[in-house]
Amino acid sequence: MTPCPVRPRLQIRRPHRRGFLTAAAGLLGVSALGGCDRFAASPTGQRALKAGENANLFVQRLLLTPASLAKEFPDSEISPWFKPNGTIEPPDRAYKALAAKGFEGFKLRVDGLVERPQDLSLSDLRALPARTQTTRHDCVEGWSAIGKWTGVPLSEVLQGAGLKPNARYIVFHCADTMEYAAGSDDEAAETEKTAAPGMESRPEGAENQASDSQSAAAEVPTDEGEEAQGTPVRYYESIDLTDAYHPQTILAYDLNGQALPVSNGAPLRLRVERQLGYKQAKYVMRIEVTEGLKGIGDGNGGYWEDRGYEWYAGI
Repeated sequence: MTPCPVRPRLQIRRPHRRGFLTAAAGLLGVSALGGCDRFAASPTGQRALKAGENANLFVQRLLLTPASLAKEFPDSEISPWFKPNGTIEPPDRAYKALAAKGFEGFKLRVDGLVERPQDLSLSDLRALPARTQTTRHDCVEGWSAIGKWTGVPLSEVLQGAGLKPNARYIVFHCADTMEYAAGSDDEAAETEKTAAPGMESRPEGAENQASDSQSAAAEVPTDEGEEAQGTPVRYYESIDLTDAYHPQTILAYDLNGQALPVSNGAPLRLRVERQLGYKQAKYVMRIEVTEGLKGIGDGNGGYWEDRGYEWYAGI
């Protein structure tokens, strides 16, 4: 008999009380400056903003247990339209090929610091225990929407893979190219090592267009002769083990009782309900388990975090 995988002991970052008081003082200083961009871009401003993030993490982890749930809503409050955030249709040729076939060939790669690397199809994921939750999505841009999500708890996937003792973070590599970076062939090859399996290094580069169904992706014309624009930088995001094992953290494949639309992240998106919308990675193709965040983008834990956003976006 194969022994049941043992859930790793969670390593919860709890800033010291002195750190919390320092953070509060920093936040007061920032508010007094009225959000001055010059200050925010300075080393002192960056330290103050980081202190604010630590305070946010401290307060949420102090007041809530690891199992405290985000508010769930009755079906009567589901938004008539769930506004998509971020990318609404990945331009990458390989993604469009998957979408055109209803994601029949999709495989979720789970690797890194795991005992048993996985390649899971949508059928494999749907065969695992599922959770349905009706929650509110809060976007950093200021809008909210309520949706009914169904998917597999991330903890189920991680338990199937078996985390190694030094595992600390879960990194999500996605299908959508956000920009192109110039670099050498060696740099491009290194980027592709962390990109989603099966995704090409030369995406199509078409403009994003709204899509309300998976089939719409197949209608976007392709240009086989288009020259490469550089090394693709695809969306990436990360969470720690506390959020990874939270009961409401799921890999969603359905929205409001139907297969996830392309515009909302098909075939698979992360739902980590106690954080802001940019943490809910869409078009998830690979899950990498790591000990730290160095070497993932610029080392701040996510695409937007590398551009100044907070890594911990608790609400």
